[in-house]
Amino acid sequence: MKSFLKSCTALALALSIPGQAFAQLKEIGAAEGQVNIIAWPGYIERGETDKKFDWVTKFEEASGCKVNVKTANTSDEMVALMNEGGFDLVTASGDASLRLVAGERVQPVNVDLIKSWSTVDDRLKDAPWHTVDGVHYGVPYMWGPNVLMYNTDVFKEAPKSWSVVFEETTLPDGKSNVGRVQAYDGPIHVADAAQYLMHNKPELGIKSPYELNADQYKAALDLLRQQRKLVGRYWHDAFIQMDDFKNEGVVASGSWPFQVNILKSENQPIASTIPVEGATGWADTTMMHVDAANPNCAYMWMEHTLSSNLQSDLSVWFGANPSVPAACTDGRGMQTKEGCTTNGMDDFEKIRFWQTPVSKCASQSECVPYYRWVSDYIGVIGGR
Repeated sequence: MKSFLKSCTALALALSIPGQAFAQLKEIGAAEGQVNIIAWPGYIERGETDKKFDWVTKFEEASGCKVNVKTANTSDEMVALMNEGGFDLVTASGDASLRLVAGERVQPVNVDLIKSWSTVDDRLKDAPWHTVDGVHYGVPYMWGPNVLMYNTDVFKEAPKSWSVVFEETTLPDGKSNVGRVQAYDGPIHVADAAQYLMHNKPELGIKSPYELNADQYKAALDLLRQQRKLVGRYWHDAFIQMDDFKNEGVVASGSWPFQVNILKSENQPIASTIPVEGATGWADTTMMHVDAANPNCAYMWMEHTLSSNLQSDLSVWFGANPSVPAACTDGRGMQTKEGCTTNGMDDFEKIRFWQTPVSKCASQSECVPYYRWVSDYIGVIGGR
């Protein structure tokens, strides 16, 4: 984890950061009437999917701010939407957050206006994916691992390796995995291949799945091209992936705890695991657009996101970890200490959190930058 923190810091220093690094709001004024948010699926619930999970309705009633949500399925989609404008906030993962800072799409956050800032996990307060030169560009929201989701009718025991989605093999039910597995439809999936190689081909010398020299990168792409022959669908829509597991014969894939929890709640034969190679993961931050039209409502929402009952219920709903540790134990929501342990609250240092690959990397002289990941992964999916 220490090497990851160093590399994130190096990334921050390598990016062109806006010179005027000061929060624009000095005090919270009257509500503008709405707040427009780009969010991952399942992150902002108003009871429409499940009546028990609603952290929007009471906020709207108390604040006078109507919450409008645009769901995005990848970090690249979030960056594109923030570049277009018209939004106040985004729940950005680490492979998007510093791109937004460098692109001057987000503004510093005045944490003095966030009354609950002191309750944030100390491991997240100054995290390098939202903090640059001591300036905060967001409020931590939720974090967790990318898990291996699998069908328990096929796998009577949890798969021990990610090989079930990377290598052609016969599964425990005696059938091939060809056409029965999925992969994530986003360039950051290159890091999952690199992590698999870190464990299984140590001679490559990969130190971080986000810092790959030309040879390491080629090995990751070759593995992804091999995986292409196995994949029935590249997923980016969480609900379509769930449907594929229920109706299309998919039995294993990288996924989020969100899909796992919903499918299990529907009594589907689904479970998840983190195999021996470990997992990549995400630490998401609520960030504010530099030209936010509704800054007062935006600050009200950021404060609301740190309430322990929201953090607790979201943690249960998404199968992730709250950025407010007290949400695990204070009883204000559905989460428990045991539930947080199950979600990986104690595994923070084992997860390699998403970050944006840059050419000037910390672990070696030069690495393949993200724009190459984007173009080459499109090629992989297209069979090239």
